[in-house]
Amino acid sequence: MKTLFATLLVSLLSLNTAFAQTTERKDLQVFNDIADQVNRYTQLTIFDSISASVTDGRVVLSGWVTMPFKRDDIEKRVRKVEGINGVDNKIGVLPVSQFDDELRFRIARAIYSHSLFWNYAAMVNPPIRVVVNRGRVTLEGVVQSNVERMLARSLASGFGAFDVKNDLKTDAEVRESMEPRKSN
Repeated sequence: MKTLFATLLVSLLSLNTAFAQTTERKDLQVFNDIADQVNRYTQLTIFDSISASVTDGRVVLSGWVTMPFKRDDIEKRVRKVEGINGVDNKIGVLPVSQFDDELRFRIARAIYSHSLFWNYAAMVNPPIRVVVNRGRVTLEGVVQSNVERMLARSLASGFGAFDVKNDLKTDAEVRESMEPRKSN
């Protein structure tokens, strides 16, 4: 009887672990499909930033876009992904401001015209995002090294922004943050 109980318990634990891994794998597949849908959206620019998280098929979209139609279009694209149970759209629309527009363009020009960032500028989806909200600048995305991160921050300063926040990550940091997901 003890052997039967122990075998049943081990089987249930194995089944539960397998279910958790299947759910996590499915969420990762859904996340990758969402990322593909967002990256293929042709209206997305370096002045928009979108993030997504998936838990048990439930998607939470966040970030900022420069136009309201982009928010709606991205949600429609994400809803088409197979395996989604629901979408919570928390994407904000940046306010219309001539000052913010000028700041965006000046900072983007300063960063992408620097020779260290020419290879990024030539990409279809350049990895450094310049989000300006009411004069406050946030740099988001991925760069290859800490030197590039600091240089981008330096180039973004000095244009009259109220604040410059550097949320750029290095390739190594992104890889490191993904490791626990792969090992589970």
